[in-house]
Amino acid sequence: MSGALPETAAVYWRPRVDAGRLVRRGRTWTATTFAHTVPFIGTAGLLFALEPLSFPVDFALLAHAWAIPELYARRGANVVRPKPQSDDAPQRVAVGLLGDLVGHDARELHARTGLVPERGTLGVWLVGEAGAVLVAPGGRRVFCWCVKVPEPGLPAADRIAHLLLALRSDEQGFATVANLAFSGATWRLRRRMHPRTRPALAEAVRLSKVSSPES
Repeated sequence: MSGALPETAAVYWRPRVDAGRLVRRGRTWTATTFAHTVPFIGTAGLLFALEPLSFPVDFALLAHAWAIPELYARRGANVVRPKPQSDDAPQRVAVGLLGDLVGHDARELHARTGLVPERGTLGVWLVGEAGAVLVAPGGRRVFCWCVKVPEPGLPAADRIAHLLLALRSDEQGFATVANLAFSGATWRLRRRMHPRTRPALAEAVRLSKVSSPES
């Protein structure tokens, strides 16, 4: 690591993210989701037990319980939702420069999905132009991070390269600076992702189940 990201100084109140803290954040996110949904489920069950004819209200309560985690997952999927891409000269040059930073498989995946895979110590990342998805080791949980990239007028590939270099420079700092938009089951995120980006998630899950070359 070449040093901590300078941007971490702007969020000095946030503890630096490491593997243990990431696990705790995931558990906290799950507990919060349960706290939001269980009351709806419990109330629906209680009303139905007291009065079966209340089933329309029960159905509405259960619909709310189902919608809450789905809305969270949708917010996470929006982090890497593909945006309209131009095919002008600056974008083609940016894609070429991005290709110099990654290997052949990553270039091919980016061409198909708009996302670049990157293995880190915290898991396998999928880097997009407005954020990144981290697939935790084992592939069962994901963390979706929203990142504001300076100079939004840059070509999409330049924005991806900017985030990729920041991630390589200081992975823990990257996760500290970025805003967590969603954490939960991989299958739940997959349901809300754009069809174009789902193959990238499948590849990240596969890589997360393969031992790191350094291990």
